[in-house]
Amino acid sequence: MNLQALLPDVTAYVRQAEARGLADWPLPPDAHVEPLAQGEYNLNYRAISADGHADWVIRVNIGTQIDRDDQIAYEYRALRLLEDTGVTPRPHYCDDSRRFLEQGLLVMEYLPGGALDYARDYEAVARLFARIHSHPVPPERNALILEDRPLSMTYEECSRLLPVYLESDLADAGLRDYLREVLHWASEARHRETYFQRDPCRGIINTEVNSGNFIANRQRNTLHLVDWEKPLWGDPSQDLSHFCAPMTTLWKTEYRMSPETKAAFLRAYREATPDRHLADTIEERVRLRDPFNYLRGISWSAMAWIMYQTGEHAIRNEDTFRKVCSYLDLTFLREMFDPHLTREASR
Repeated sequence: MNLQALLPDVTAYVRQAEARGLADWPLPPDAHVEPLAQGEYNLNYRAISADGHADWVIRVNIGTQIDRDDQIAYEYRALRLLEDTGVTPRPHYCDDSRRFLEQGLLVMEYLPGGALDYARDYEAVARLFARIHSHPVPPERNALILEDRPLSMTYEECSRLLPVYLESDLADAGLRDYLREVLHWASEARHRETYFQRDPCRGIINTEVNSGNFIANRQRNTLHLVDWEKPLWGDPSQDLSHFCAPMTTLWKTEYRMSPETKAAFLRAYREATPDRHLADTIEERVRLRDPFNYLRGISWSAMAWIMYQTGEHAIRNEDTFRKVCSYLDLTFLREMFDPHLTREASR
């Protein structure tokens, strides 16, 4: 399935929504609908009013990363929680009934702008994270999945994803052996999550902070985080670690964050967060997170590589496939994981 294939159905939905009497439907029936961006689990369209003065994003869900049938509604509710932060798109409408469209549909604010520049924007990202992580959420409105076992939850996710590669006849033998070693290490090391359980610092975390999920508007001097497929109620170190990880920065760019830049990024976060205890402990929290986030990225990549080979992936994105191939390089993996495996073995 791709953007063009579903475009007629999405356009028909817009044309007929008013006649169907959909409550709170925000778009005029003559809005022009055009492809905007294709993700791994969503198709995104831009809707423009006939006079050109209003824009919306129509997001069509075709998969889930949280193993829930209400994926699009979950994302909508998260955006509702965040709408007062000023750094996320405002949600306008959600239809998860599947009556008029086989897939779930979300309408949200269209935010004009361009791509994130890591070297230029990392301090602004740190401030954005601090605003999101510290945003107050009334307990009665908080239906986010609780990240109560931070490292084990990541390990268990990897344990579901990685066997797709490990058990495939298509797997490279040397890479398969090394990934098994890393997965075993993670199984033993996840007990360190007691650090987070003894000293919880929780807020809304995005968990998917690739550069393509940010919109930077240079004219307005604004920055937004727009993709909220998989938010959790958890420790802020997840977003900070993921943002700095090599698989994240290299995903859509050729940028790799230096240790000095990472330190400056964390310093900017410490200065921006109102939680002084979190500021004092964030470096240790990120250090514990890093190898698990690396493994999560590699596990997804290894699974995706097999699914691309076998034709099982819902969306075929050639840029994604090329990047996944570059990650499944033994030298690259050893650079990330050997320091952690060696440190553990020396204890």
